[in-house]
Amino acid sequence: MALTVLHLRRWLVVAAIAAITVVAGEYFYARHRVQNALKEVPEKISTGIQQSANGFTYSGSDGARTLFKIQASKAVQFKKGGLAELHGVAITLYGRDSTRFDQIYGADFEYDPQSGNVIAKGEVQIDLEANPAGLANPDQAPPKELKNPVHLQTSGLVFNQKTGNAYTKEKVDFRIPQATGSSLGLSYAAKTGTLMLQSQVRLAVSGSTSATLTASRGMITKEPRQIVLEQARLQSGTRRAEADQATLFLHSDNTLERILASGNVQVQSEGAQPAQIRAAQLEITLADRRGALRSVVFSGDVHAETSGRGRMQASAERAVLNFIAKNVMTQAHAEGNVKLLQRQEPSPPSSSPQDVELSAPAVDFFLAAGGRHLARAETPASGQIAIRPSAPATGQTLITATRFTAQFDAEGQLKSVHGAPNTRVVSSDPGHPDRVSVGNTIDASFRPGQGIEFLVQQGNVAYTDADRKAWADRIRYTPADQLLALTGSPRVVQGGVTTTARAMRLNRSTGDAFADGGVKTTYSDLKPQPDGALLSSSSPIHVTARTMAVHRSSAGALYTGSVRLWQDANVVEAPAIEFDREKRSMLARGSAGDGSAGDASPSQAVSTVLVQVSKSGKVTPVRVTSSRLTYSDEQRTAHFDGGVVAKAVDFTVTASQMDVFLQARGQPADGQAVGNAARLDRLVAQGQVVVTQPTRRATGDQLVYTASEDKFVMSGGSPSIFDAEHGRITGVSLTLFRGDDRVLVEGTVTSPSVTQTRVAR
Repeated sequence: MALTVLHLRRWLVVAAIAAITVVAGEYFYARHRVQNALKEVPEKISTGIQQSANGFTYSGSDGARTLFKIQASKAVQFKKGGLAELHGVAITLYGRDSTRFDQIYGADFEYDPQSGNVIAKGEVQIDLEANPAGLANPDQAPPKELKNPVHLQTSGLVFNQKTGNAYTKEKVDFRIPQATGSSLGLSYAAKTGTLMLQSQVRLAVSGSTSATLTASRGMITKEPRQIVLEQARLQSGTRRAEADQATLFLHSDNTLERILASGNVQVQSEGAQPAQIRAAQLEITLADRRGALRSVVFSGDVHAETSGRGRMQASAERAVLNFIAKNVMTQAHAEGNVKLLQRQEPSPPSSSPQDVELSAPAVDFFLAAGGRHLARAETPASGQIAIRPSAPATGQTLITATRFTAQFDAEGQLKSVHGAPNTRVVSSDPGHPDRVSVGNTIDASFRPGQGIEFLVQQGNVAYTDADRKAWADRIRYTPADQLLALTGSPRVVQGGVTTTARAMRLNRSTGDAFADGGVKTTYSDLKPQPDGALLSSSSPIHVTARTMAVHRSSAGALYTGSVRLWQDANVVEAPAIEFDREKRSMLARGSAGDGSAGDASPSQAVSTVLVQVSKSGKVTPVRVTSSRLTYSDEQRTAHFDGGVVAKAVDFTVTASQMDVFLQARGQPADGQAVGNAARLDRLVAQGQVVVTQPTRRATGDQLVYTASEDKFVMSGGSPSIFDAEHGRITGVSLTLFRGDDRVLVEGTVTSPSVTQTRVAR
């Protein structure tokens, strides 16, 4: 875009100089004054002269001032045919207001009174010079200072006195201080006041910016005061411009007012970053008589394109370029289905760049100081940004907003885009539902050669991805890893699962989700499981934690950091819990687990709250702590590992591991309702088992506790029981009755058979 503006500006300056010189030099000065001179000369040559005369001089006047003066070294008129010859002719024209000092001179002229033609037999030289102070000076006095007269040279010029028409088929050369030019053939129609440059029009401009202007033909008219060039071409170094027709409009003093080019207008530039502009029409307006630019307007299917690094394509129905002093472009306005496309090149080559296209009803472009490159672009009305990977058959991202502001770097490449309000982002992939997010504002940052680096959408942001919905104050998306980062009270809902946290991340590619800080998840829309136990109710399941990770491949959620999971009265607390909603199962780990419990302290363990229902219907809680808990609602079995401690109201059991079997949710408990709490049915503990009651303590390798009978059976490793009143009792198997303090001791053939002791209260 920067090169295009620079090259256009230079082309316009050259065109302005060319137009002024052609008009001022060739037509409105030369046509009018040469016409008068050639018309007046034959009228004043007496047809009665039939002999030669040396030193011939003739002047014509209006009685007050001299209009013209003819000087010839020799004049001859022939009787046969009445032809007259003038040799060594010099004609000076002053004009009726004495404001001219034009000179026409040549070696030989011929006049035919019958046809009215005056024919130059050789070369004709013409010098055109203005003399504004002519009336203030003596009659026929030359100007005190000749200011670069316009000089023309041709041959074979034919002027008809009767019609006022003139023509020549020969080459016409002209010269002005800034340029030299030529054409092949010239004709003038007096009736229409039209001067035609027949063919091969050429103008060479010299100075700080050299250029060559050519045209197949040209037409110059007085009313309206303009020049029309057909098939106009401009070449200046590596820059060129062309159009089917170029019309130059002039002020009354023959200085250029504006230029209108139409039909296949093209402006091209070669170099490090080639550029090209195409349009149906181009209009150039000048700010002053010195050729300073005011505006340039392209209209009709306008296309601009640059190649090389950061290549861009732009199109519109109309584009207006505005200039300040020294022809510096400051801004441009494009309207009518405006599109600005920046194509990215892979960097490195193995990467996947993204093309970025901005489209809007209208776009305002602003250039950096000096007009060297594009600084920013704004859409006054609603616009759209399309981000498309370069690979074919892939998806795209569409961003819309009420207004957009785009920033560009020093190389003219897109750097950032800000949109507000009413922003909307739609990401489409073949074969997948659209991902849509809406918010108040959006900011996009671009990496040169790669495309978009990240998107930030803020203000009441709502995101939808199939059945996953999310809300937050701010969402940041990075295409490289396809991660959405949600902050500011984020909330995600998917399939009846709602999660809130201080910050969340969603992976659009894998479907994984991550939450951090104050995590809370609620599992709703649950169906009751009559054969289940701990998590079988239709009540919501709640989980709080410090972090959460959900992997679509595993269909489970991992919570870490002071995790608490509960449904109704059933509660599990642990440093880490992995929960599977579909199976109603979990794996809870304490700090002594496999290291996946996050930053949990060594003292943290898994804590589970169950309930026990006695024969009398009394409901009491049972809290179990361990290093690890594995539970499946389908099996109704909770397996505890590592430093297991089960603590009820009046007993405590410790062991290396323990299996707790729960009653089915639909099974009655002796006619007593206990709500949705998980009820303990049977407990099996193994490894260094210890049962502690207020007045006794039993040890062994294995323990089976049956809730319905309210009894403990201890076995393995010479189980023993110590009673503070009766001492220690050992045997192969010990049965403790919790309700009446009975103890049943069994032995082998080498031990006492059966000993039953009843302890009085």
